[in-house]
Amino acid sequence: MTRTILDIHILQTVPPSNLNRDDTGTPKSAYFGGVRRARVSSQAWKRATRTAFTELLPAEVLGVRTKKVTEALAERIVLRDKSLESVAVELAAETLKVATGSVIEPPKRRAKNDEAEAAAPESKYLMFLSVRQLDALAELAVEGSDGGNVKTLEKYLKDKENKTKARQAVDTGHSVDIALFGRMVADASDLNVDAATQVAHALSVHRSDIESDYYTAVDDRSRDDEPGAGMIGSIDFNSATLYRYAAVDVDALHRNLGSGLREGESPTAPAEKAVGAFLDAFITSLPTGKINTFGNHTLPSAVIVKIRDSRPISFVNAFEEPVPKSPEGGFLRESCERLAEFVPDLERQYGQTCADDTCWVFRVGSATESLATLGTRVPLDILIREVTESVAGRLGSVA
Repeated sequence: MTRTILDIHILQTVPPSNLNRDDTGTPKSAYFGGVRRARVSSQAWKRATRTAFTELLPAEVLGVRTKKVTEALAERIVLRDKSLESVAVELAAETLKVATGSVIEPPKRRAKNDEAEAAAPESKYLMFLSVRQLDALAELAVEGSDGGNVKTLEKYLKDKENKTKARQAVDTGHSVDIALFGRMVADASDLNVDAATQVAHALSVHRSDIESDYYTAVDDRSRDDEPGAGMIGSIDFNSATLYRYAAVDVDALHRNLGSGLREGESPTAPAEKAVGAFLDAFITSLPTGKINTFGNHTLPSAVIVKIRDSRPISFVNAFEEPVPKSPEGGFLRESCERLAEFVPDLERQYGQTCADDTCWVFRVGSATESLATLGTRVPLDILIREVTESVAGRLGSVA
């Protein structure tokens, strides 16, 4: 069966930074090809991508991932009926228990006086729900409580048909971020959503050592006769040219999102918009770890996007042998030359060569010239538009 797989390959150079640190505050790393590489976890870049979605997509097609899901639902209930404000949290907790099968209870925090804090009930783990799902549950809570009676709502949700409606409210109307990155509901596996996107850990193409910055801070009110710093400390950092990779199963994304809801909207429109937003967000986003300390605001030097018919393919093995520093310094030029040699050979040997109209290259600067053989060179906005149009055509042909 022919599939539609979107492969995204990125080379991005990041100066001294600490994008993604471990429990000791040290930049994450990994051994690959026998040497230590800089690493940025997939979770860190997925978080950055989701954050970027808020600038690219309307709130109603996004989701919220939180333990404070009762508060989130209570807010939607009050939006529908302000008179239910005093009981909204109770109605939300009861609705969520039935809809997700999860334990919803007050958090076991302690106040300063060692007494339990009064707090809204929470789930035991992060719960990922779309705005549309929260709205559907809010409608159910308002309808079933008959003016805000929690006991009436409990009885309402015990009815088999209404209980099914509550479960369906959580299992339909998925947001773009849920459809792309998936969802796990520990207490109800039937509500899990398989991710349509795989994001690899970003790795440096070369060996990357960790350095340490010793810093001091001066107390502004110190007198001349008071020597020494007001504070001293150190922070670890590294710098790297990173290879980043992600793959989107466009067919799975389309299944997760379902057909368009607005009148006159193409059935594949949600998936098309999601693909465009993901390309934009994943390519241009950056994890914000220690960003105020290092100001490491860079953008990719090269992006290769391919649409495949069978399976995703990463090009990380082009860098299994670490890239050496060029005579003039730098790793980008050699990295591009590695890809220009590795990619055609790999695709030819496995019969995975892409057609000219399903491969695009975005690149900046003379160091990336060798990538010209790997696809049509286009500016980023044109790349996103042409990929989205190509995806629309492929989805439309099998709709």
